[in-house]
Amino acid sequence: MRERSSTKLRCLLKQGKTLVKPGAHNALAARIIEQAGFRCCGVTGYGVSVSLLGRPDVGLTTMSEIVMVARYIASAVSIPVIADADTGFGNAINVMRTVEEFIAAGVAAIHVEDQVAPKRCGHVAGKQVIPLDEMIGKLRAADRVRRELDPDFVLIARCDARGVAGGSVDDLIRRANAYLEAGADMIFPEALTSEAEVERCAREIKGPLHYNRTGVSPRLTLERLNQLGIAIVSNATGALRASAVAMWDYMHEFARDDVALVNRFTEQHRKHPAGDLHAFVGFSEIKRLEEEFLPREEVAKKYAGAVGFQP
Repeated sequence: MRERSSTKLRCLLKQGKTLVKPGAHNALAARIIEQAGFRCCGVTGYGVSVSLLGRPDVGLTTMSEIVMVARYIASAVSIPVIADADTGFGNAINVMRTVEEFIAAGVAAIHVEDQVAPKRCGHVAGKQVIPLDEMIGKLRAADRVRRELDPDFVLIARCDARGVAGGSVDDLIRRANAYLEAGADMIFPEALTSEAEVERCAREIKGPLHYNRTGVSPRLTLERLNQLGIAIVSNATGALRASAVAMWDYMHEFARDDVALVNRFTEQHRKHPAGDLHAFVGFSEIKRLEEEFLPREEVAKKYAGAVGFQP
């Protein structure tokens, strides 16, 4: 029987070293993350909003849209996938279905945040947080569902209390410890603004931490994060940003140079691992499967003398 993704993640976390979690906005990004040697990946809510809708991360995506992308990503890789579940898409009752859907999608964990809906990126001003008791109810409901369906499923509670108007690390820590008591396995203290704040959270929050090394937060080294005992560090939008810059550059050069750019690009990337996209995405594996399961004569006939990429 195939080991559950959640069980794999639990095993990785038990190793006691900071787990680096690049974010994927689609299945192709997730496959590249896995091939780069990372042991887990995230489903970035920011990235899904931008790549799927072409709009900012301000609560415009639905549960079904995020779960759909998460399912594609989890199916494309063998490493554990940690998904952004935003606010849980409603109250505690809605959160119960949200957990059911993400577990069914094959992800190993989700993080649910305590923002008021519609939420927004944790590193953008204008956030608000819900009352403590409301978030505790959401986490208790989520915990009940995951215990029934997949006890190894990791429940991460994200707290945005530092980044709201008038917010403080004191309030974040108070909430975080209450979230752990409510059933969260890990705390995601969002929008910390200094190394001292990270150190204090690591010291005073009574559970493992997920840290988002981006935006307003300090870019601490992996060595330093290990010293602090951080469980997971996120690079949520790196793949998205890299692809956006690359596409911008390509399209503007293409608009200027037409097919000369196409030829130049092909030659420049001829030896790149992803330069031959047909080979990179697995056409050769499809042919191997055809040869294994389809009539031999049929396979030979469809390829012999055919025009196009030959796996």
